[in-house]
Amino acid sequence: MVPGNWILVLSVILLTYAAHGCHDKCLCYTASKTADCKNRGFTEIPARLPSEIQILQLQNNRIWRINQNAFTGTPLLKILDLSNNSLSSLAPGAFQKLRCLKELDLSSNSIIRLPETFGNSTGNITLLSVKHNKLQKMERVLLESLPNLKVVHFKDNPWQCNCNVFGLKLWLESFLYRGGISDGIICSTPGIRKGKDLLKVPYELFGACPLTTAHVHLASIHHNSFEHRSSLKHAHHNEHGENSRSNCEPKPKPRPVSLRHAIATVVITGVVCGIVCLMMLAAAVYGCAYAAITAKYHRDHLAPVRKHGTPEEKEPFDSSLA
Repeated sequence: MVPGNWILVLSVILLTYAAHGCHDKCLCYTASKTADCKNRGFTEIPARLPSEIQILQLQNNRIWRINQNAFTGTPLLKILDLSNNSLSSLAPGAFQKLRCLKELDLSSNSIIRLPETFGNSTGNITLLSVKHNKLQKMERVLLESLPNLKVVHFKDNPWQCNCNVFGLKLWLESFLYRGGISDGIICSTPGIRKGKDLLKVPYELFGACPLTTAHVHLASIHHNSFEHRSSLKHAHHNEHGENSRSNCEPKPKPRPVSLRHAIATVVITGVVCGIVCLMMLAAAVYGCAYAAITAKYHRDHLAPVRKHGTPEEKEPFDSSLA
């Protein structure tokens, strides 16, 4: 082969490696399809990574933003670890290109808010971690866009337990009812609810919140069943042997009887009392009637006998004089 052909072949090999090779700051493993890019000082998602990788480890960097085209070259990612970075927010559709994504770890960042969607192609996510951030609320629509979600980590966020979190409370109850696993949401504000489990905040305290018919229906269906299931999920999920906090919290107050049952009880009680009163009245009327008839009988038949007397009673002295 002439030297010119060698140069051409070498150039093709180098270009192929540049297009599909590993970033010079990362370690790529072909067998496990993993790219280890942690602790490398990245401020953005590295652009040059093998297209076939399925696991991308980016924890412990300084990544502060994610461009919408950041994962165009890695469409087969299944596990993405972005924990312990400098993210404060995420753009809608930040993970749009990740059609195979199963696990997303966003823990230990500075995320203040999350978008209403991660992208139309992220419905396969089964695990989501947003613990150790600065989230005060989370849109219910985002969680509902993840129908295959099985595990979610919420802990150590300054959750604001007011009307803004009511939809999240209903979603979490439904999620646990369906068998999902969560570490729970502990309220940070307002002060009267600080340290309380959101699931144990009574519905009455959200009375001033605008409710839709769907919210009320969902709450009535799952209220009596989610508490026991959620306690089991909390205990099962606690990582690294952590003790569940739910055992140390006071039990929720019993729910009042529903209005329908209360009305039915009052009606039945009234009917029974009415029947008893009618029976007593009938007995009294019968007694009075019987007494009147008896008195009249004595007056009409016995009184004349007493008035006129017998022959022996009329002349008691005549026989003595005879």
